[in-house]
Amino acid sequence: MNPLPLSPAARTAAIAHLASSSEHTELDVLVIGGGVVGTGSALDAVTRGLTTGLIEARDFASGTSSRSSKLIHGGLRYLEMFDFRLVAEALQERGLLLTRLAPHLVRPVPFLYPLTHLVWERPYVEAGLTLYDSMARVSGASAGLPWHKHLTRRGALKVAPALKKSALTGAVQYYDAKVDDARHTMELARTAATYGAHVATRVAAVGFIRQGERVTGVRAVDKVTGREFEIHARQVVNATGVWTDETQAMIGERGQFHVRASKGIHLVVPRDRIHSTSGIILRTEKSVLFVIPWGRHWIIGTTDTDWSLDKAHPAATSADIDYLLDHVNGFLTTRLTHADVEGVYAGLRPLLAGESDETSKLSREHVVAHPAPGLVVVAGGKYTTYRIMARDAIDEASRALGGSVPDSTTQDIPMVGAVGYQAVWNGRSAMARQAGLHVERVEKMLLRHGVLTSEVLELIRERPELREPLPGGEDYLKAEIVYAASHEGALHLDDVLARRTRLSIETWDRAVGASRAAAELVAPILGWDAATIDNEVEHYQQRVEAERVSQTMPDDWSADEARLQAPDING
Repeated sequence: MNPLPLSPAARTAAIAHLASSSEHTELDVLVIGGGVVGTGSALDAVTRGLTTGLIEARDFASGTSSRSSKLIHGGLRYLEMFDFRLVAEALQERGLLLTRLAPHLVRPVPFLYPLTHLVWERPYVEAGLTLYDSMARVSGASAGLPWHKHLTRRGALKVAPALKKSALTGAVQYYDAKVDDARHTMELARTAATYGAHVATRVAAVGFIRQGERVTGVRAVDKVTGREFEIHARQVVNATGVWTDETQAMIGERGQFHVRASKGIHLVVPRDRIHSTSGIILRTEKSVLFVIPWGRHWIIGTTDTDWSLDKAHPAATSADIDYLLDHVNGFLTTRLTHADVEGVYAGLRPLLAGESDETSKLSREHVVAHPAPGLVVVAGGKYTTYRIMARDAIDEASRALGGSVPDSTTQDIPMVGAVGYQAVWNGRSAMARQAGLHVERVEKMLLRHGVLTSEVLELIRERPELREPLPGGEDYLKAEIVYAASHEGALHLDDVLARRTRLSIETWDRAVGASRAAAELVAPILGWDAATIDNEVEHYQQRVEAERVSQTMPDDWSADEARLQAPDING
C-alpha cells in the first residue's frame, strides 16, 4: 500500500468528501481532534473497515501531543500507587511501539536513578524495578531492553560524571523509551489517510447537528477559506483532550466527568552542559524529574501545576524555569543557569476530574463515555497508551453502530514509515552513497521519516539544490522542509518549525534565523506570494518574541498575557 501524501490537494479532496456527506451517505465515524488519541482513533476506525473522517482545528499535535516529555514508558511512579494494570498496559504498548508499530520514532533510552539514602533505598528501588522489568518480560513486551543493573557511586559517576559525588550513594540504571511525539502523531494521521480516512487540519467543529437527542454530525468551518459546511456521521468521537469540556458544551449536556488542565513545562539545554551517557531520573518532593537525551540536547522536565488560562498557548513562567533548574542543579557539579536554556515548551495534560471522590482519583486513567446518542467522548490517559484509548473509543462507537464491526487491529498495523524499516536501516550506507550524503545525515533522516526517507531523497533527485542544509537550521535538509508541506500536512510556517521539525526548541534563536528560508521553500507548494511569506515570517517571529517575554514573567497570569500578544495566524 503506497503511503498517501498529506498534500494541500489531499486536504482539499478530504474536505470535499466530508462536506458531501448527508443523512443518506454519512460517515460511520467522525473524529474531532488531531492529537495522538484522535489520530489513533481514526486509524483504529478505518482499519476496522469503517468509513472515517477526522478534523482538527489547528495542526496535528498542536496541543498536548507535541509538548509531552517525549517518553514512552510504563510509569515507575504508578507502581508506587499500586496501579499495576496501568503499568502493565503501558509496558505492553511500549514493546509494540519499539518493535512493530513505530521503531523509527520510538527508541530505547537508559536512565540512571541516583540513590540518596543508605540501607533502605536500594532494596526498595530494586523491588520496584524487578517488578517493572518482570512485567514487561512476562507479557513478552520487553522488546529486548536490558534488565536493570545496580551501580556503586563510582560506577554511577563513570556513567554520569556530571553528578555531584555528594548527591548520591549509588545508582540503578534501567531502560525505557523516547519518541518524537509530534512526528509520531502526524504519521498516525498519514497512516489513517493511507488506509482511507478523510483527514483535514484547520477545520474546526463549531456545533453539533442533532435529530432529537441524537448527535448526527457536526457543523464545521474551513479556517483556510472560511467556508462553513456540515459533516454527517453515525458516530462522532470527541477526542479533544484539554478542550473536552468546551466541545461537550456545544451539545448543552452536563458532562459525566470534567477534564482539568495541568501544565507541565520542559527545558531544552545543549548536550555538552550535562556530561552523561545516560538519561537521569530524579525524585522531587512531588513527583519525579527526567533528564532525557534528545539528539544534541537534553530535555529536562517536568512541572505539574493547575492551568485555567489560554489552552492553545500555555506559557512557562520564570518561576517554572527556576523550579526545574533548582531541582536539577541539586545533583549537578556544574550548575545550569537561564543562559544555558536553549528552548522552553509548555504543555497541558488532560487530567480527569469527576464529581465524586471515585472519579477524581482517575487522574492519568482514561475514560470513554456516551453522553448523548451518537456522541462518544474519550479523555484522560497518557501518551504511551494512546492506542488503548483509541481502541476503547471505537469499541464504544462500534457497539452503537450495530452489526458486526470487526475488533481493533491496530496492534498489527505499523505506521507508514515503519514498514520494512529494519531492512532499510541496514542498507543506510548504500542509501547514503547513492544520495551523495554522509551516512550520519541519512541516519538522522531515517530516525525521522523511517522508510519514507526514500520520498525525501526523491525530491533531491528531482531538485539537487534541496540536498543543502536549511540555513539557520542545519540539522535538516532543505528537502525535509519542502517535504513537510508536500507530504506531511504542514500549512503554516509554525507547523514546519515547531512540529515537522523541532527547530523551535533546538536552536538558540528558536529558528528565527531559519524562518524566512523555510517559508520560501514551502511557498510554491502552499501557493504563497511574497506578501504571504512576509506575513508567515512576521507571525512566527512575533510568536517567538512573545514566548521569550512570557518566560520572564513571575506568574501564570502575566505570562499568559505576554504570550497572547502574538495572535494566531488566520487560517
